Amino acid sequence: MSYLGKTIEELHSLLVNKEVTPFELAKEAIEALKKDTTNALETICEKEALEFASSLSEPEVDNLFWGIPYVAKDNYATKDILTTASSDILFDYVPCFDATVIKKLKDKKAVLIAKSTLDELAMGGTGTTGHKGITYNPYDPTHTYKIGGSSCGSASLVAQGIIPFALGSDTGDSVRKPASYGGLVGMKPTWGRISRFGLFPFAPSLDHVAYFTRSVKDAAAALEILSGKDIEHDATCSTREVENYYSLVNGNIKGKKIAFIKEINAHIVDKSIVEAMNKVKESLIKLGASVEEVSFDEKLLASIYPVYMIISCAEATSNNANLDGIKFGLRVGDESSYQEVMMKARTQGFSEYIRRRFVIGSFSLFKENQEELFLRAQKIRHLIVNRVNEILNDYDAIVTPCAGSVKNPYFGNDSIEARLNPGTVIVENHLTIGNFAGLPSISIPVGIDEGFPFDANIMTRAFDEVTCFNVAYALENEFGLKNIYCKGGNK
Repeated sequence: MSYLGKTIEELHSLLVNKEVTPFELAKEAIEALKKDTTNALETICEKEALEFASSLSEPEVDNLFWGIPYVAKDNYATKDILTTASSDILFDYVPCFDATVIKKLKDKKAVLIAKSTLDELAMGGTGTTGHKGITYNPYDPTHTYKIGGSSCGSASLVAQGIIPFALGSDTGDSVRKPASYGGLVGMKPTWGRISRFGLFPFAPSLDHVAYFTRSVKDAAAALEILSGKDIEHDATCSTREVENYYSLVNGNIKGKKIAFIKEINAHIVDKSIVEAMNKVKESLIKLGASVEEVSFDEKLLASIYPVYMIISCAEATSNNANLDGIKFGLRVGDESSYQEVMMKARTQGFSEYIRRRFVIGSFSLFKENQEELFLRAQKIRHLIVNRVNEILNDYDAIVTPCAGSVKNPYFGNDSIEARLNPGTVIVENHLTIGNFAGLPSISIPVGIDEGFPFDANIMTRAFDEVTCFNVAYALENEFGLKNIYCKGGNK
């Protein structure tokens, strides 16, 4: 019997009843990983995983994650396990410590079986810029469409049903967007809800620990164990009490007020997404919620992408200054000075895409440019955050599509004009609002078109993950798209 394609809840029941062991689960998952054809893997932790899994003997009934195999995006520090962030500059980096979330999962006896690919240093949303090349969508055997990024590898492996849970990170939409292209549940909690210690920083004011599952209840269970204060390691981590998310998920949304943003929906061109969003609206009303369309200044929506690029690149330039060939990074050889060490390491260690981002960030931070670029971007971010909080003062949640198209087509065959079309810019980048404001946001499947699944996104007030989960759970039950995955992988 195969145990692939099951949820955390289902696997937990099998483990508790001793119908399967953690070792057997890990072994089957690892064998499936070895057959992956989507280029989703950096490192398979076979020896470590099987040793740890074999040490787990007596099931822990109240611990849903006991013996559960999972994958971590390769920008999380894992002690004694190669951690490259899919960048040549960290090709041989082995951390001497675990990220807080890795430690928490280990304490819960979850079994790390692999590290997954990502866009280099988690910069980018395509799944194409990591040092191992393109990560493909398992739903597409022609390798024409992407799974998206930057958490591409984690998304692909959960979408194939190999593991029920995978860590990602979300700075703009890097979990929720791939979740849509893979038909997954993608959860980004409130900024600071989960400690980021050990997550390689990209843009700390935007970075969130986030993750993939194939059911809303699994996502709630994951947040419950990953959340909590981390005073010793992360000063930005909230000390707010962790709620019993898993037990509070009941799908009751009667009386909830839900907002749809008119200017975002107006730019959806894919008929399947338009129909699905109409069905989402009808379902919410049927379930006892009230739904209204609200306006969001279109100029602010159009500014999201440039504001994100300036702020994220500026923060990335600063945060990655330590990747210099001296403290971290490769040594090319034949250098005659420390300046040459740094120049060669950063020139050969980073892809052209990353170097461009660092140039944008450095240019934005030049003294003569700060007022015009960096500080202006921060002011516009403030206006965007104010507007979304105004909406959430009157509504319990905001529901939007995740993307403008079911398939992710940008594989070099699109024009710059198409990418920079104002409507496209709005509909493809609006999920970043959740990062600007640090709000909880979850993507869930709401449709399948020509074999490709796609999601809608739900965003709520800060630290109101319970409402986020309940709206998502109500829709999951209504649409019947729980635990969908690409059977047979990319074959």
